[in-house]
Amino acid sequence: MPSSRKMILGHVMSGLCTKMNRTKQLPIDVMETPLNRCLNTFDITLLGVGHMVGAGIYVLTGTVVRDIAGPGIILSFLLAGLASLLSALCYAEFGTRVPKAGSAYVYTYVSVGEFWAFVIGWNILLEHMIGAASVARAWSGYVDSLFGGIISNTTVSVTGEMHEQLLGRYPDILAFVVCITYALLLGIGVKGSAMVNSLLTVVNLAVMCLVIVVGFYYADEANWSSQQGGFLPFGFGGVIAGAATCFYAFVGFDSIATSGEEAKNPSFSIPVATVLSMAIVTVGYILVCTALTLVVPYYQVNPNAALPEAFGGIGVHWVKYLISLGAICGMTTTLFGSLFSLPRCMYAMASDVISGVFSALIALLFDLEKLVEFMSIGTLLAYTIVSASVIILRYRPTVETLSRPISTPCSEMSASVSEVTTPGSEVVSLAGTLRPQYSWLNPLFGNCEAGSVVTASVFVFTCFSGALCVLLQISSKDLKDGIWWTILLATFFILIMGGCILVIVAHYQNTITLRFRVPMVPFVPALSIFCNLEFMVHLNILTWLRFFVWMIVGMLVYFLYGIHHSKEGENISTYSMLMTSSEAVKGKWGATTKSNIKAVLTQRKSINDERNAIIDEEEIVQ
Repeated sequence: MPSSRKMILGHVMSGLCTKMNRTKQLPIDVMETPLNRCLNTFDITLLGVGHMVGAGIYVLTGTVVRDIAGPGIILSFLLAGLASLLSALCYAEFGTRVPKAGSAYVYTYVSVGEFWAFVIGWNILLEHMIGAASVARAWSGYVDSLFGGIISNTTVSVTGEMHEQLLGRYPDILAFVVCITYALLLGIGVKGSAMVNSLLTVVNLAVMCLVIVVGFYYADEANWSSQQGGFLPFGFGGVIAGAATCFYAFVGFDSIATSGEEAKNPSFSIPVATVLSMAIVTVGYILVCTALTLVVPYYQVNPNAALPEAFGGIGVHWVKYLISLGAICGMTTTLFGSLFSLPRCMYAMASDVISGVFSALIALLFDLEKLVEFMSIGTLLAYTIVSASVIILRYRPTVETLSRPISTPCSEMSASVSEVTTPGSEVVSLAGTLRPQYSWLNPLFGNCEAGSVVTASVFVFTCFSGALCVLLQISSKDLKDGIWWTILLATFFILIMGGCILVIVAHYQNTITLRFRVPMVPFVPALSIFCNLEFMVHLNILTWLRFFVWMIVGMLVYFLYGIHHSKEGENISTYSMLMTSSEAVKGKWGATTKSNIKAVLTQRKSINDERNAIIDEEEIVQ
């Protein structure tokens, strides 16, 4: 009996590592999709802008100005925007490589492996569900304030109050209805919903421009003077803490990547829309915050309705009502963005999930502040893994087949320095192997598999970056005071991180041509990793505890079900793979079987013919 248990346990655990690290095999034609490719660059740009410019500017701004950063919120948004741009560039490269729905989930599945892809996907689901719920809650609160609180008071009188700490004060029925309504509106089709989003986003941007112009007209420079607390009343530490909070305002850019499977030209639209939307949103946030802090002193800002109350306080009431219109439009587009991205990620992970209902239930019960805190940690983790994946994929070796054989010595000499040629008309990339000028590292890494050293270096860099961020957070006072052990430990962490970057730079990158590539790899993605981790360590300890609970649930789902039912599993037959592909219904099974038999018979030909037969067979399977 014990031996039987060992056999069963061995069977269950066999290949566990291999299964967790298996990567998704994309079809040869990555543009093939059952979805409708109907979105142009303008649609995708406004989708990203609309998703980012909403609750962040109308709800978040007041709290950060009054309690965290003061007028220094301008620098907070600048830092948060730059940090988000680093992650956005990584998303843009992946959107060019893999124009599929699912955003970071698919990117990680292709580059790193199944387990980390599930971790990302599990957190993206949380991000978009909570994102939609939090915006619906903010939308409801804004409308309720316009009517003098009659909606909330009526609800409390009918249902009573909820006294749990995590839950809201009362069940927000309006937020529930809003989520369901917008989820149904998305059912009119991606092009129709994109047109509605574009219209509302244009209205919101027009209101923002009006706020900026009127705000600068009524600006009073004395509000930044030392008598009013100065430009940095909370110091530079307040700016950093504000940046960690303001990062929430930029989490919508991954909706651009999520639309990759519905973009007409994703290799062009995704990177262009990413850069344009990030630039528009960052400049808009900075100018609006500048106008706000110049109109009224930071300590007089209303944290619940900063912009309307600021202009109402100086007697410009007509602007107050226009701001309310812009707020409703802005939060509507943000809600659209979350509900647009959520089903597409679910579509990539599973099927038959009604995403709008989950968001509506969360919006009905939970408190807005808790929702925002909980969402940020999963988003930052996704951005961190995507940035790491860019480095890993950039140094992964590839084999490309040439259109014609290289037959002459001259043509061989003209090949790229990062490539070598083989008699079978293949170009084998040197990506992931050491450069000649770093041959002194051969005793350490010379016998390692190509690309494995870079992958290990990225993992070590990420771990020590997290350790340095924790040290900076818990021992910041000791570092300022020059305590020797904190300085020594921080120096050690920095040296290890620098050594990892040096090891990565010592290897060749692959030379695959893309319409967009992240510049200065590995430095830009590495900086993105560090910034994301720095923001994560500023989150509340209760947020981390809730995150760990969510991850435990996810691990149970993955190890009890997901790992055994993956479509990338080795035991899936050719027939079952064909039946799950989008092409399965386009032809008869008999024709496919004949093609497979023909491919097998051609294996007796020459080496070149063998390779062509294998390629044809792979095309059929995929």
